[in-house]
Amino acid sequence: MNAENAKAASELLAFYMDAGVDVLVGDEPVNRLDGAPPRAPAEKESPRETRSQAPSLLHVSRPIRAGEARAATIAPPDAAMTAARQQATNAASLEALRAMLEQFEGCALKNTATQLVFADGNPQARLMFVGEAPGREEDLAGLPFVGRSGQLLDRMLAAIGLDRTSVYIANIVPWRPPGNRTPTPQETSTCLPFIRRQIELVDPDVLVSLGQPSMQGLLGVTDGILKTRGRWFVYHTGTREIRAMATLHPAYLLRQPLQKRLAWRDFLAIKKALDG
Repeated sequence: MNAENAKAASELLAFYMDAGVDVLVGDEPVNRLDGAPPRAPAEKESPRETRSQAPSLLHVSRPIRAGEARAATIAPPDAAMTAARQQATNAASLEALRAMLEQFEGCALKNTATQLVFADGNPQARLMFVGEAPGREEDLAGLPFVGRSGQLLDRMLAAIGLDRTSVYIANIVPWRPPGNRTPTPQETSTCLPFIRRQIELVDPDVLVSLGQPSMQGLLGVTDGILKTRGRWFVYHTGTREIRAMATLHPAYLLRQPLQKRLAWRDFLAIKKALDG
């Protein structure tokens, strides 16, 4: 294989990995980790016989991340949620909570993500934003909302006189789902105790959930985001009550720019709440 073909193959594999592809389907099972070449079909095997065989899963030939070797040790769902609740409760600081998440083995997303995406901004801020999960850019940077949607969020904050030094930003799920897919209910439930403890430790005056999944997870609202956004709720931390609002996710606004007018109203209400 010449250099040009090798480069093209490498870029194609990188695209598959970003899209969440982790297996190939073929007629013969081949373990590409043992170095043995694929076994060729028997010469007398007819095309019809070949097509009738049940397909088998083939491992993609790619480097194995250190976390993937631990995939077999992921705890059962109930045990993982119980461990998350217990560990989150014991975190006395944001630094301790981050260290717990670095060591937590109850969420399989940790094994496919590049790194933990914990938070960004000022832990002493009066305003806290919570999204759903990091995307590709966030996964690479280790910070939430740094891609196109994050840049839009920065402009929205600037419009009301704020920036990342005056807010705190996190996600319900701190690891990127493969291919930027939506986290499963199990993954969200497992991570919820950690973000709830994170909110308690930051102790903001105003809490804003970005998008419907964050709204449903934190505020327990089942109505749609367009019906719910802009309304004030009460978020209970266990020690105090925090004013909370759901607004449209910046990624949604990039797809539906006409809805920015609704988000602008929400941000004006947030500013008024902070000023008041």
